[in-house]
Amino acid sequence: MRALWAIVLTLAAQPAASDLVLHQPVDCVLGETCHIQNYVDHNPGPGVSDFTCGGLSYDGHKGTDFALPTQLEMHNGVDVLAAAPGIVRAVRDTMTDQLYTPENSASIAGQECGNGVLIAHADGWETQYCHMRLGSVVVKSGDRVETGDVLGEIGLSGKTQFPHLHLSVRQDGRVVDPFAPDGATDCAVPQQELWDQDITYVPGGLTSAGFAEGIPGYDAVLAGTATRTTLPTDANALVIFALAFGSQQGDVIYMEIHGPEGEVLSQEIVLEKAQAQVYRATGRRLTSAQWPAGTYRGEVAMLRDGAEISRKTVSVDIR
Repeated sequence: MRALWAIVLTLAAQPAASDLVLHQPVDCVLGETCHIQNYVDHNPGPGVSDFTCGGLSYDGHKGTDFALPTQLEMHNGVDVLAAAPGIVRAVRDTMTDQLYTPENSASIAGQECGNGVLIAHADGWETQYCHMRLGSVVVKSGDRVETGDVLGEIGLSGKTQFPHLHLSVRQDGRVVDPFAPDGATDCAVPQQELWDQDITYVPGGLTSAGFAEGIPGYDAVLAGTATRTTLPTDANALVIFALAFGSQQGDVIYMEIHGPEGEVLSQEIVLEKAQAQVYRATGRRLTSAQWPAGTYRGEVAMLRDGAEISRKTVSVDIR
C-alpha cells in the first residue's frame, strides 16, 4: 500500500497534452473562494522555481496546492472532485485534521499525504488527492469515477499547515506539472497544459480581510474567527487586518478605513521579505467617548512594483 503513496522526484519528459485532460479538482472559485498557494517546483537544485520562474512553490514540491482562505471554509465543507475519469486504486480516511508541527511529525511519518485518494487513468496516468478531511472520503478502492465526481472534502490531515488540496499528477510514476507538462523551465508561458479550462497564474494576493476590536491573534485569523461584523460604539479600538499569500520583498499592503464622518486612517505597510503567507493589521484606539454610529468601510490593497495586484473591501457596523 505504501508504494501507492510514494513521492517521486523527477519531472516527466514531454507527455502529450491529449493523453489526459484535467478538470479543476476543487469545488470553489479561484480568486474568490480559493487560490493556488503552490505549484510544482521546477528547480532541480536547492532553489525554488514554479513554471513561470516565479516563487510560488517550495523546494521539492511535487503538486499543485488549491488552498482555502481560512479554516472556517474547511469546516463549512468544500468538495474535492475527480479531475478525470478513472479507477480508484487507494484510499485513506483515518487521519486527524490538525496543523503539522514538530511534535506530531512522528505520528504522520510515511503518511504525509494524509487522508486521500489515488486514481488510475489510461496510459499510465494517475492523480493523487491529499490532505482531505477526516470522515469525508466517499469512494473506495475499485470504484469507477467520472470527471467532477465528489471524492471527499478539503481538510488538514497529513503534513500541512493550512487547509488545501494537494493534487499530484504522474505518468508512469514521473511527476507532471499540469501547467507545464513538457517540463519547460524557460519562463515562457507554456503552449501545452492539461487543464480543460484556462487557470490564470496569480503571483500572490489577498486571501481574507476583516475588522476587529483589537489586533487579532494569527491563529484566529487562520481559523477565520477573527472577523467582526458589528462592534459597540465604545469599542476600545477599530482594527483592520488582512491575510495574503505569495508576498515578495518590497510588496506594499495598503489599508484604509472610512466611517460616517470621513477617513479614520490610511497606512502603507512595506513587506520586508518574501513569505508564503503574511498577516498584517493596523487600527486606531478610541480617543473620545464613543465612535460615531454607522457603517465603516475598509479597503485593503496589495501592490507590487507600484501596481495593484489584489484588493478586498470589508465593512463593520458600529452601533
